[in-house]
Amino acid sequence: MTEELLDGGERLGREELAALQLERLRATLRHAYENVDFHRRSFDAAGVSPDDCRTLADLARFPFTAKSDLRDHYPFGMFAVDPSRIRRIHASSGTTGRPTVVGYTEGDL
Repeated sequence: MTEELLDGGERLGREELAALQLERLRATLRHAYENVDFHRRSFDAAGVSPDDCRTLADLARFPFTAKSDLRDHYPFGMFAVDPSRIRRIHASSGTTGRPTVVGYTEGDL
């Protein structure tokens, strides 16, 4: 593959890539903490805040979201943006019959 076909992220060195990943991870954790009550409560219960993520390895200290959490907050309790920003919704009940819902903004699409 020629250099012209690679985007900027594909040209990053290992350290630059890790720094970009950490920056984006911290932004994601902060957005979830500030905009979704479930995540704020989960982080607080685990004794962590978005600022506690100083390395990629620190992610292991954060609680994860299970599919049951999505079902328990049906339909829109896990959305981290105002509903007016949602452009597409995907819902699937899987084998349980209780749907999980994912919303997509224009930026996601």
